[in-house]
Amino acid sequence: MDILVCPITKGSLVQVGEELWSKQAGLAYPIKDGIPIMLEHEARSLTEEELEDLKKR
Repeated sequence: MDILVCPITKGSLVQVGEELWSKQAGLAYPIKDGIPIMLEHEARSLTEEELEDLKKR
């Protein structure tokens, strides 16, 4: 997981539960059965609250 980057921004990712969050893209990529799904159309947009939480990490 440490070598993965956001496929859109090439920025770092933070694992939160079963997702990888991209601060720069504002997206959360799912992890299904231990496999990160790094496709933009599979990602969900982070909420304002999640973005604020991510800034604290």
